[in-house]
Amino acid sequence: MAKLYFYYSAMNAGKTTTLLQSAYNYRERGMNTLVFKPSIDDRHSTSSVRSRIGLEAEAVGFEADDDLLAITEKTNQQSQLSCVLLDEAQFLSKAQVFALGEIVDKLGIPVLAYGLRTDFKGELFEGSLHLLAWADELIEIKTICHCGKKANMVLRLDEHGNQMKSGAQIQIGGNDSYVSVCRKHYKSAASGKNKA
Repeated sequence: MAKLYFYYSAMNAGKTTTLLQSAYNYRERGMNTLVFKPSIDDRHSTSSVRSRIGLEAEAVGFEADDDLLAITEKTNQQSQLSCVLLDEAQFLSKAQVFALGEIVDKLGIPVLAYGLRTDFKGELFEGSLHLLAWADELIEIKTICHCGKKANMVLRLDEHGNQMKSGAQIQIGGNDSYVSVCRKHYKSAASGKNKA
């Protein structure tokens, strides 16, 4: 029975690596997959998903107003799909999260969505909000803070390593701009008591 899965974490927990391993497992068994990636994430390429450890796979880039159900239906007609995987799921719109549910419910194809739960202000992204509400299965991928505790918050840093407290919710970046920390160190950085 197909389900909608949301794998979530702070940054640098291995979400993309896990996605790529899952896609590989399906393909190794002769099954077809469709990997989606939001075009806004153009760090490496808009037509591939790439992990920090160098794993990479082809992906279909999509825009904020693209119909993921229609794209999946067309792809499924050409080559029967066994799974749909989606990277950076926090960037989905409410309508796109709904479409992922339709892929599961109407087409019977499992969907594995991977993304951040919260932004650098500790607030939910639109895509994450609706995945947390509508997914059949929620799976946390854990990473650790520099103190050894579970990291569940993300700091956005300026060029001097100081926490940024304002700005647009979406700013594409990696280790140069973000660091995952526990709640305690998130709060202490916010109060200016220490740097991340």
